[in-house]
Amino acid sequence: MARKYSSGHFCSLFFVFSALSCAVVSCAQEVAKTSPKDQTLRAQSFVSERLWVWQKRLGLQEWKISVVMSPSRDLQSKTVGNIHWELDKKTAVIHILDPADYRLPFPEMLKDMEFTVVHELVHLDMAPVLSELQRSDANRREEEHAVNHMVEALLKLDRQR
Repeated sequence: MARKYSSGHFCSLFFVFSALSCAVVSCAQEVAKTSPKDQTLRAQSFVSERLWVWQKRLGLQEWKISVVMSPSRDLQSKTVGNIHWELDKKTAVIHILDPADYRLPFPEMLKDMEFTVVHELVHLDMAPVLSELQRSDANRREEEHAVNHMVEALLKLDRQR
């Protein structure tokens, strides 16, 4: 049996769909209108907030860590970040690919930036042990593999909350 809708129901549904469509288009236009400078500022703010959260979670509060948005030319090929630290001074600088050089939608870019922050903090947490080891390309690949798995697990737990 076919269900009949009155014109009132049809008009109500049409209104709801029209309103939703306008909201989606408006939101997309808002993101499109955001200047590269605004995106960098929003990303910097997000990354700074997440840096502190993960610093506390990993027990690195005594470290003075800063994040710098860096163009791709300042990073190694095929990387989106790195970290440089001074163990004795407990200072570190994390370099993250500048939003202008990302090729991801903004929300995915922020997730990738958070991954990079956590990844570099895990390296930092391991730094005292790693400084005692003989470094080679093989164990650096193994280290990267292990760090990536740890970070994936940490972020998965965090995002399940």
